[in-house]
Amino acid sequence: MTLADVQRRVVACERCPELRSYCAQVARQKKRAYRDQTYWGRPVPAFGDPGARVLLVGLAPGAHGSNRTGRMFTGDGSGVWLYRALFRAGFANQAEQHDRADGMQLRDVLITAALRCAPPGNAPTPAQRAHCLPFLVEEVALLAGLRVVVGLGAIGTRAARDAMIAAGYRFAERRPFGHGAESVASHPLRERAVLIASYHPSRQNTNTGLLTEAMLDAVFRRARGLVTRA
Repeated sequence: MTLADVQRRVVACERCPELRSYCAQVARQKKRAYRDQTYWGRPVPAFGDPGARVLLVGLAPGAHGSNRTGRMFTGDGSGVWLYRALFRAGFANQAEQHDRADGMQLRDVLITAALRCAPPGNAPTPAQRAHCLPFLVEEVALLAGLRVVVGLGAIGTRAARDAMIAAGYRFAERRPFGHGAESVASHPLRERAVLIASYHPSRQNTNTGLLTEAMLDAVFRRARGLVTRA
């Protein structure tokens, strides 16, 4: 199995009929600002470097963001913040993101999410998270050189930890969620990996100042430092 195999199965997934129906409805109705665009409207695959040592795990596609563009963290405010930070840290070739044809390339980073379909109100159910977790487990298992996992938000961080454990990693302790909190995980067949928690770059967090650009930059500087020393 390859990452490409996993992503093909992600796009074809029908495990949550209610989410497939919701995403298709959003794609038909559209947002006024995007009424002339064709929405992706399907589960969104991971995006980035298949040989990445850094894995980013977000919450889920945005209804009018990734559900529209078909690429993780593309087309909404969260993506604006995330890709600018990745560019500043040297993980992306450009800061601006718009759609799948904008020339964005990631180096040493793969971006994925706890859910691959946009959930109503950005509030996935436990069952929906469970249905998507196997895809994340496979991605973790296929990144042989994995050194750093960044969880974006509490749900993304929890999913990242669960997937790492299912893929054979073991944590010495369980730390509560907090921006910049780190947990080290060992693996019987691999080098250790570090899970770093971050506030999600959602508009709710960035507009209120809960997350600043300096705080997000610090997370990716730390990730860069960890893989540089690996």
